[in-house]
Amino acid sequence: MIDFGFDKIALIGAVALIVIGPEKLPRVARTVGALLGKARRYVADVKAEVNRSIELEELQKMKTQFEDAARDVESSVTREVNEASAAFNQTFQDATSGLHGNLLDSPIYDPLAATAPQYKRPDKHWRLKRSAVPRWYKQRAGVRTHTQSGAARVARFRPPGLKK
Repeated sequence: MIDFGFDKIALIGAVALIVIGPEKLPRVARTVGALLGKARRYVADVKAEVNRSIELEELQKMKTQFEDAARDVESSVTREVNEASAAFNQTFQDATSGLHGNLLDSPIYDPLAATAPQYKRPDKHWRLKRSAVPRWYKQRAGVRTHTQSGAARVARFRPPGLKK
């Protein structure tokens, strides 16, 4: 911006005092100050908007670069997987082409069914929660394992002569 030193500001103030007059000078100075403040705020807003647009363009460029890189990686991975599966299928066909037996010729042959374990039902009480602490230890330590209402507890510990 324009560089104003103390001597230039004093000269402008003296000329303004002579031209405008002492009674209107404070009002004119406030108006000029307000206009300068608005101008500075406007320039700062324009600078901020330009910076935001530049950053947005840079982010969009980075986004397109990342998307291109991701597409390249995806295509290379799918190509490698396809090549590996083709090689595996070819090897599998080469390995099984010499086998001639009743199992391979049957239409119901399932190679995984011969090696898969059979389903075994769980024990009878599989839904019951198994505790890590043994029951005998809880009884010896006095840990309550069952909840009891207040009335039932009073009735349980009431002396024998006072029962209703």
